[in-house]
Amino acid sequence: MTRRAWVRLDNASNIFLAARSEADPKVFRLSAEMDHEVDPALLQTALDETFDRYPLYHAVLRRGVFWYYLQDSDLRPQVVPETLPTCAPLYRGERHSLLFRVIRSRRRIVLEVFHALSDGTGALWFLTDLVTAYVRLRFPEEHSPETRGAAGSLEAGGASIAPLDPGQTAATRPDSSADRIGANVALDPAVPPSASPETAVPPDEPAAEVSPGNTLTTDSFAHHFRRRGRGHRRRRAAAQAEGTAAGAGAGPAPVPEPADPAAADEDTAQPAGHRGLGRFVGASTARTHTVRGTRTPDNRTRAVELTMPAAEVLALARAEGVSLTMYLTAVFFEAVRLSSGQGERRGDLGRSPTLAASVPVNLRQFFPSTSARNFFATVRVEHTYGEERTRDGDREDAPADGIGAICRNIDAQFRPQAAPAALESKLRRFIRFERMLALRVVPRPLKDVVLGLFNRASNRGLTVAVSNLGRVSLPEPAEAHVGRMLFHVSAVRPQFCAISHGGLLTVTFTSPFAETDHVREFARILSGKGVPLTVAAARVTEDELAGISGGEAGR
Repeated sequence: MTRRAWVRLDNASNIFLAARSEADPKVFRLSAEMDHEVDPALLQTALDETFDRYPLYHAVLRRGVFWYYLQDSDLRPQVVPETLPTCAPLYRGERHSLLFRVIRSRRRIVLEVFHALSDGTGALWFLTDLVTAYVRLRFPEEHSPETRGAAGSLEAGGASIAPLDPGQTAATRPDSSADRIGANVALDPAVPPSASPETAVPPDEPAAEVSPGNTLTTDSFAHHFRRRGRGHRRRRAAAQAEGTAAGAGAGPAPVPEPADPAAADEDTAQPAGHRGLGRFVGASTARTHTVRGTRTPDNRTRAVELTMPAAEVLALARAEGVSLTMYLTAVFFEAVRLSSGQGERRGDLGRSPTLAASVPVNLRQFFPSTSARNFFATVRVEHTYGEERTRDGDREDAPADGIGAICRNIDAQFRPQAAPAALESKLRRFIRFERMLALRVVPRPLKDVVLGLFNRASNRGLTVAVSNLGRVSLPEPAEAHVGRMLFHVSAVRPQFCAISHGGLLTVTFTSPFAETDHVREFARILSGKGVPLTVAAARVTEDELAGISGGEAGR
């Protein structure tokens, strides 16, 4: 009997196992909206072809005495129709099954992934190859020799995933087109190319790992952040300095980085008030506003899609001198404030005037990796309404709590935390904690309890979460047949996810609550600034579900 390949879960994945629940199964969804009804037979053929190139996606999740681990399997995925609610659970204890599903939903090709398997970057690579293979089968007359390589192998390249700003989670594909993709990254002049996670990996940077289609076992956290000798650290510092120098002429001066990674501790990189356990997980001891509401009847995720022209929203962000993600986060904060309270107290945050958001950062932009497994960190930003502040560039007559002031405030917090040295210091601390001998010999169920406590401590310091996958361009002929692309996650708190394709920015809000007041206010703010948008919402309440079939109810 051949021994199956297996690998212990990486640093980021462990928390998803401890934090998952019926309301938040830690599943995310990526969709490509085609210009025709999807052919299920051709999609299945495309899935079989794509699946064979991604050994990671063959894995099932197993439980050991001391840790969870991924193990190779002989299971094969099947395309399924849309019958379940969005982001329905994928992992259910000892029932070994694949950790992703591919769904055919009218004109949409949908990929849902359990977050312990992969992050948004790896999933976007998989979906890109799946859609490309499907279009090649659906429109064979459009498949030229020039596009055959893009559809048939990772090494040939094909997709361009150009981040709109530093608060994104996607990355350039790990292929020979990296130099072409990198040239398209600098979309936001307010973000220094050498100082934010939108920076493409320099073309001459040596690849640390093989392509995502060739390995199950690569752990980028261990590769980059386990303790190593001083020579290794000096080489990495020199490489980062070289990348900074190369990008210095392309935009404004870079954000200063601490000379010593140890100097980038949360005491200096995060807002004041971080102490004890909250300091370790990035939470704040300040009283943070929490959004409350009525739980959906069967814990299904409430999803609301807003679609708008990407260029018009990006222009608003540029006018304030911040990235798109920071601008949308500021609008989200204001929308939460406006939807808080009742009656005469509408818009009053009461005794909790601080709003905080968690923003993921794609580590591949600073620490080269071609792994499709999780490789990201999160940064916390906050804004306290009614707090006096003065920042360079703010007009004297500008309201302290206007959207412009809010986005500049949180942008100033985000930049130093998203610097490579600060990220490395934070992640090395987590790795040291994870690999403490005393913890390694603790049984897995007890580890789950400890991680669950850390997760709850972090959640107490957050109001919302945001994620931006950036601008996606597909290889031809797939690009011509895909309209919108969509992205959202199951959520334990209100969250929005953004992705752009074909000039359209789609912002999808998810929440465990039936109420959508904050989404309504978000739309009003943008429409009031002249941004045209359309809204589509999933049905979740009994009244909304009445009179429709179960298949439509899952949308």
